[in-house]
Amino acid sequence: MDKTNRAQSPGKAPVRARDKTHFWNWDNDEESGVRTLCLDGTIADESWWGDEITPRMFKDELFSGSGDIVVWINSPGGDCVAASQIYTMLMDYTGNVTVKIDGLAASAASVIAMAGTEVLMAPTALLMIHNPMSIAIGDTEEMQKAIAMLDEVKESIINAYEIKTGQSRAKISHLMDGETWMNANKAIELGFVDGILTDTKRSHTDDVVFAFSRRAVTNSLMNKLISKSAPKQEQKKQDAPVGVSVDAAMQKLQARKYI
Repeated sequence: MDKTNRAQSPGKAPVRARDKTHFWNWDNDEESGVRTLCLDGTIADESWWGDEITPRMFKDELFSGSGDIVVWINSPGGDCVAASQIYTMLMDYTGNVTVKIDGLAASAASVIAMAGTEVLMAPTALLMIHNPMSIAIGDTEEMQKAIAMLDEVKESIINAYEIKTGQSRAKISHLMDGETWMNANKAIELGFVDGILTDTKRSHTDDVVFAFSRRAVTNSLMNKLISKSAPKQEQKKQDAPVGVSVDAAMQKLQARKYI
């Protein structure tokens, strides 16, 4: 496919230390048996399209083992077709795929994230979706072809978002039109993400998460206030005088007349 007609996300972001020949890196934990895949930086490069070696190499490495895998994503996006291939490979993988977004999953990288059996985000991470982009040169006919191509690319991306989120295609299309940036809470609300990364260092509690929840704090405070006020209310009920019925009171008055 001609590079000028390929849908891409703009720009490249600085990347952390990794294998210079790939935008991915595998780490095998022999004790737990869980393999970790790190997607760090722009998705795909010229070698992905220069020959068939690079995508085949990724697939061979993915299917070289079995069991569950963890995929860490920190990427500004990249080539939509390369992202589609990786998404399909992860969806076809028989083990559970846990996606963890620690920095950014934008554009094409957000499509890859949708392949996760479970998708988690750090509370400081971001997820961004937008319309596909391209560069085209030519006359009006070439421009119309480029527009038609981008329309189809958008529909293919919506397919992945729709499967994961359950949102309507119209709503997803609107979010893409507006280049929507999502923090972890918003991504969970819209269904793009399943949860927030937990703080595993705090083993004494199972429900500790990085994120601050104003609602949880308010509910906790209200529950404490209610529990403290409940005994006082019960005591007041016990101290209240016991009344008599109207009939009993009338009988007492009638009896007093004859005394």
